[in-house]
Amino acid sequence: MIIDLKDNERIDDLQRNGYQIIQKQNGFCFGMDAVLLSGFAQVKPGERAVDLGTGTGIIPILLEAKYDGIHYTGLEIQEEVADMAKRSVVLNHLENKVSIVTGDIKEASRLFGAASFDVVTSNPPYMNDAHGLKNPDLPKAIARHEVLCSLDDVTREAARLLKPGGRFYMVHRPHRLIEIVTALKGYGLEPKRMKMVHPFVDREANMVLIEAVRGGKSMIKVEAPIIVYKEQGVYADEIYTIYGY
Repeated sequence: MIIDLKDNERIDDLQRNGYQIIQKQNGFCFGMDAVLLSGFAQVKPGERAVDLGTGTGIIPILLEAKYDGIHYTGLEIQEEVADMAKRSVVLNHLENKVSIVTGDIKEASRLFGAASFDVVTSNPPYMNDAHGLKNPDLPKAIARHEVLCSLDDVTREAARLLKPGGRFYMVHRPHRLIEIVTALKGYGLEPKRMKMVHPFVDREANMVLIEAVRGGKSMIKVEAPIIVYKEQGVYADEIYTIYGY
C-alpha cells in the first residue's frame, strides 16, 4: 500500500509480521522502553486493550502482532502524532483490529467509559518538574516530561478504564518506584509483577516494568531482570527474542 509521507517522515520496519511504522526523521521516535513494555504486557484471546499516550502507535501495533486480543486502541493527545499512528494502522491493514483516538489521558474514562478494557498499557512521561530540563521541542517534551499529564492522572484513568481483575502494564523509572506503587495502590491497582531493566549486567537499573491488577490481592512477584546489552553495541539474546528476531 502506498501511504503519503509528510515532510520529515520516514517508514521503519518493525521486524515483526512484516509491520512498519511511520515516524519523524528528526522527531521523537519509539525507544527500547516501548518495545520492552510490549514484551512484558500480555493480552489474552478476546480481550480489549488500550494504550494511554500511544505516540506513533507502536505498542498497540506490536501487541496486535503478538496476541489474539479482539481489539487494540491507542489514545494520543498530539494531533500530528496521532495522525502518523492512524496512517501506520492503515499501512499495516489493521483498521479492523487497531484504532487510534485523539484525546487527553486525563479524560480517558469519559471518552471510553468506565470498566471498558481488560488491559491498559502506558509508557508515560518519566520526568516531573523536579527531574531534568524540559526539551525545547514540544512533542519530545510532552513525551518525556509531565507537561500534559502526571503519574497520578495515568494511574487514575487506568484504574477507571479497567474491568475488575483487569491488568495495567507500565514502564517507568526506578527512582520513582515509591511514587508509582503509592499511586497504584491509591487507585485500587495492586502491583503483581515487577521486572527491572539494566543496560549492562554491572550497571544499575534504568527502567522498571510493572503489572498491576484492579482489585488484586497483595502479593508481588519480582522477576529476573532484563539485561539489554551483553557488550557495547551487542544486544543480549533476550532482547532479540522480544524484538521477534
